[in-house]
Amino acid sequence: MSALKLTKTRLFAGVWEGVLSGYEGDVAPKIRVTHLSETVDGVIVKVAPELNGWLVQVPVPAHLMSDGVQTFLISDAQTGATLNSFTLLFGEVLAEDIRDEMALLREELDLLKSAFRRHCVETS
Repeated sequence: MSALKLTKTRLFAGVWEGVLSGYEGDVAPKIRVTHLSETVDGVIVKVAPELNGWLVQVPVPAHLMSDGVQTFLISDAQTGATLNSFTLLFGEVLAEDIRDEMALLREELDLLKSAFRRHCVETS
């Protein structure tokens, strides 16, 4: 497991930003960002003493913004360890899909809760 920790600070003007802590080197750590297994270019990592770490900036390319769910994976380029990820959702139809999915998840959770309670009563 990596000692590095990447914490999101914001997504602003098409750039995802986060603070990387746990890195002690003098040279910027190598960070890799992928979308559908393809490397995203333009990632900036710079020292940020005021943040007690390194500022990581990931520009979101316009050509990757399309309807549906777009997930970006941020990892340590040396170890391959996942440090963080972010997901962008686009499209009107998607809103209804998410509501339907949440309703299904709630139903499944209720089913699991009642099964667990029944199990607890039967085994006590």
